[in-house]
Amino acid sequence: MGDGSDGVVSGRRGYDMDGFHAAFDQVMAKWPGGRESVAVPTPFGETWVTLCGPRDAPPLLLLPGGGGATSASWYAQAGDLARGHRVLAADLVGAPGRGTPAGDRHPRTVADLVVWLDALLDGLGAGRVDLGGHSYGGWIALHYALRASGRVRRLFLLDPTQCFAGYKTAYLLHALPMLLRPSPRRVRSFLEWETGAAPLDRDWLRLQEAAAGFPSARPVTGPRPGPGELRALDVPVLLLLAGNSRTHDSHRVAARAGATLPRVETGVLPGVSHHALPQGAPAGLGRRLSGFLSG
Repeated sequence: MGDGSDGVVSGRRGYDMDGFHAAFDQVMAKWPGGRESVAVPTPFGETWVTLCGPRDAPPLLLLPGGGGATSASWYAQAGDLARGHRVLAADLVGAPGRGTPAGDRHPRTVADLVVWLDALLDGLGAGRVDLGGHSYGGWIALHYALRASGRVRRLFLLDPTQCFAGYKTAYLLHALPMLLRPSPRRVRSFLEWETGAAPLDRDWLRLQEAAAGFPSARPVTGPRPGPGELRALDVPVLLLLAGNSRTHDSHRVAARAGATLPRVETGVLPGVSHHALPQGAPAGLGRRLSGFLSG
């Protein structure tokens, strides 16, 4: 989520970066064995990427949601996805993560995000990739596929925001205190409200709390893709929506996607909310994603 204004990377006096890194590493420890991490240079600084799976397998780039979400959040699906792909899970540029920003230079437009992803894939030696994203990461992934379809073989979107419908008013009102004055307590309170107090992984929740106040840039925001853009996307898309999402109207999202995307498959994940994804997804999500990608 973002407020739509343009901002510079800013620090917060007294922020516990060591605590964030410790919480990040604790969640990363849940990933399958054999993983490795690299810092990839881009025009906007170094992006932290976690890799796993066979080196000669087709590449799959994963983008997390915004806010406190990071590449670590994909741990529950990484094992299934890495059986048939070389998984490349990236932190978002300018957001909480283990990358290093390039001073006050950060993406300000969708075109900048395309430049960032092109440089990231080039740095990883990946040409054409499968691409997946959750929430704000889904918004970025969809915009990239619309502008660089030659580099995207298949695309999956997990409860993407601002792609096919807007936010619910109640969601924005509940998120506002956390956005205006982020604190661990406000992050926890918001996540407990959106997830309906469903059990959340303690290590993952600790990482979300540790990300409150992380020195970061305001995310790139903009209008939703127009119907003409969506109808021109000649890429297979799997759209999976959270059945208990409080973020947007899932039925409206599915209906608009089905009416505009020429090659889309939609589905609903029962019993899960927006912010419980991807780490708290129902069993079998990784296999479902792998089945779509292998098609």
